[in-house]
Parts: sequence; structure tokens; C-alpha cells
Amino acid sequence: MSGCIGFPNGTISQPVGKVIVDEEQYTMMPGDYEWKEDSIEISTKSTPGINELAELFETLEVNKGDILKLEIDKNPSSISIAKLNEDGTSDILEMKDNEIIMPSESGYYIYEITTSWTNGKQIFVFDVNVD
Repeated sequence: MSGCIGFPNGTISQPVGKVIVDEEQYTMMPGDYEWKEDSIEISTKSTPGINELAELFETLEVNKGDILKLEIDKNPSSISIAKLNEDGTSDILEMKDNEIIMPSESGYYIYEITTSWTNGKQIFVFDVNVD
């Protein structure tokens, strides 16, 4: 689901999230989305699950300890990041200066970014292979 939803008195666009690796930008897969502005309410919750969203994203090849930068439209008031590990466990990550550090162990990881604003919230997903 992408693009804008147009209304007679304006347009509400869904925020876009990007992950930047070595100055290359990759658009993260959008998941659940809620937005409320004026008398307009938008909610999408029928999106695929985390694993399906990760499959739709072109897996990034990164090195241990690489730094990835996140850019998310509309300056979210809060961002939380969960890293899903191959063994089914997950970790909550700290983000500093919109950057996250890749794991020190090789493997496949899915990242779920939960963002929120005064008017709504959005989940983004991307995955990496750490070499």
C-alpha cells in the first residue's frame, strides 16, 4: 500500500521510512498504519505479518558492526526498534542519532521499527544478512 489518499480539502500522505547503508537509501516495508487528522481517520491493519513484509523487502547485505541510519518522514515523536533473531527471540535496541549498529554475530535479522506521532503510528520492517 503506497501513495496518497486525496480529500477535497487536502491530502494525507502515509509516512515513508528509509534505511541508509553506505549512503544508499532503501525504503522500508510499511506495516500497520493509523492516522487521525481533522475529521479524517485512516487505519490499515490487514497488512501481512513481519516475516511476509521482510520477504517483500530486498534483504540488505551488511557487515558486523556496520552502522545503519534511519530516516522517517514527519519527524516521529517516538521510535522503538525490535530486532528479531533467527532463533525466534527478539531484542529491543537503542538508537542514537537515528543510527543503529548491526550485530557482532553473522546471521539473518528482521528489524521492526514502531514509530508514533501525535496524529498516529506506523510500523516499518526491513531485514539484513550480517556477514
